[in-house]
Amino acid sequence: MAQSSVSLYTETLFKVLVIGDVEVGKTSFILRYVNKRFNEGYKTTIGVDFALKTIEWDPKTVVRLQLWDIAGQERFKKMSRVYYKGAMGAVVVFDITNSSTLEAASAWKQDLDNKVCLDGGHPVPAVLLANKCDLTGWDRDLLSSLDSFCKDNRFTGWFETSAKDNINIDEAGAFLVKQMMLCDTGLSNEEHRGDGIKVSEPPEESQSQSLCCWRPRL
Repeated sequence: MAQSSVSLYTETLFKVLVIGDVEVGKTSFILRYVNKRFNEGYKTTIGVDFALKTIEWDPKTVVRLQLWDIAGQERFKKMSRVYYKGAMGAVVVFDITNSSTLEAASAWKQDLDNKVCLDGGHPVPAVLLANKCDLTGWDRDLLSSLDSFCKDNRFTGWFETSAKDNINIDEAGAFLVKQMMLCDTGLSNEEHRGDGIKVSEPPEESQSQSLCCWRPRL
């Protein structure tokens, strides 16, 4: 009798924080990333909200993302230690038309690094989103500063995004998942940590930039 083959696969659950100031587009990012839609009239998040996204990473791996939409109001920062517990990655969002929200992104990242880390004390992978790039009137010179900003604040990389026009939303999500997968499988420091990080490409993705402060070609 021929033996039947059993297809084994793994499921991985990652808790991902989505943080940043009020009205920078955190909820819109999650809505676009998870549900493939945009809502002009969403209400400001109070406290924390949740969403779940399932990704078939490769034929043998299913990744489930638990996205925590953290309110941007100052009073909720006092509870952030509870919200951050167990996180394996983060998306930090700022409004590209409001430079003060970029300054706030630095404070959010510092708060994150102070309250959660990977085994060994390494910061969790965090991607910076320069959101609302569909709008006009913002200074494009701002983008040229983001490589150094990410290096100074230990971001894994950054993307110019628009939740409204669906620009780089899936790309940013896939990049963060790749970083979390690398950390989760315990690859060597040379591959995914340190200054000038070089990372492996995720399955079924073409070769592209893989520097520490990675950003999409425009």
